[in-house]
Amino acid sequence: MEGAVVAVVLVAVLGLLLLRSGMRVVNQVERGVVFRWGKALPHYRQPGLTFLIPFADRMRKVNVQVVTLPIPTQEGITRDNVSVKVDAVVYFRVTDPVRATIEVQDYMFAVGQVAQSSLRSIIGKSDLDDLLSDRERLHEGLALMIDSPAAGWGVHIDRVEIKDVQLPESLKRSMSRQAEAERERRARVITADGEFQAAQQLANASRIMSDTPEAMQLRLLQTVVEVAAEKNSTLVMPFPVELLRYFDRAARKLGHEEADRPTAPAEGTDASAAGTDALTKGTGAPAAGTDALTKGTGTPAEGTNALAKGTGTPAEGTSAPVHPPTAPAEGADASAGDRPAALPGVAHDPRLGEVPAPAPQPYADPA
Repeated sequence: MEGAVVAVVLVAVLGLLLLRSGMRVVNQVERGVVFRWGKALPHYRQPGLTFLIPFADRMRKVNVQVVTLPIPTQEGITRDNVSVKVDAVVYFRVTDPVRATIEVQDYMFAVGQVAQSSLRSIIGKSDLDDLLSDRERLHEGLALMIDSPAAGWGVHIDRVEIKDVQLPESLKRSMSRQAEAERERRARVITADGEFQAAQQLANASRIMSDTPEAMQLRLLQTVVEVAAEKNSTLVMPFPVELLRYFDRAARKLGHEEADRPTAPAEGTDASAAGTDALTKGTGAPAAGTDALTKGTGTPAEGTNALAKGTGTPAEGTSAPVHPPTAPAEGADASAGDRPAALPGVAHDPRLGEVPAPAPQPYADPA
């Protein structure tokens, strides 16, 4: 009896041990591929507790998380013959654990090798500008090239990105000079455009100020206010231009009025004008004009007048200058009293000086 109990206990223990050996736990991020007698079952085990047939089943766990696989730096020559070094990264995950276990020995190594070869192919088909600026299109093409063989392995390529593009130092210097020249060109164009617009605005402002001169004065005052805001300089205000223009216009107007006003003859010129008029009209004797011009000069003028009239003898015309000169009348020229006495036979003309006296003519009675 006791032997039967011991046998039952041993059988129970062996059963528990067999059950314990067939129990497996599959994590949430894993899937279990079961091989029974070496043959893979078509359905994989889901996460949780699963039972295997002892000594018949063998399970292999496959991670279904997204795997980040860096691609080593690949050196290649672009389509425009530029030597570059490019490295990238691949994001993929297993979608079919059975195929990923059966179809390929090591799917991670296989994906890495395909990624390297695809990256070198993309480098040779692309230009340098595309590698530097148009990377999105290259990422799509690279992902498509890697995903084509990986789809048969139960692997899905989520994303491929180019991390870095290493250029030769000489090419970097050339590109930097090109970029600097381009920036300088844009700066000059922007500066020229600004100068052009400023010139247009200044031209418009000058036309407005020429139409309204007060605007120039207002602009001057505004400039003074802007300069005076610093309070660290001395301002010397110029004379207002408008005030100068006012004085200029006033002077011109006054000059035109004086030019249009009739002028009266000056005093002291009446006698000479009258004598000149008499000579011009021919209504008087030359002696009359001479007498008017030499009036107030003393006796010599009287002798000359008598001789010019022809009413006296030559002795009478020449005897007058022999007497001593009389004092000049009031208002006469001071130089008239200092004249020397006329010589006999010589007539004295105030305008011509001493001239020879005319020869005596016989008296003719007018009757």
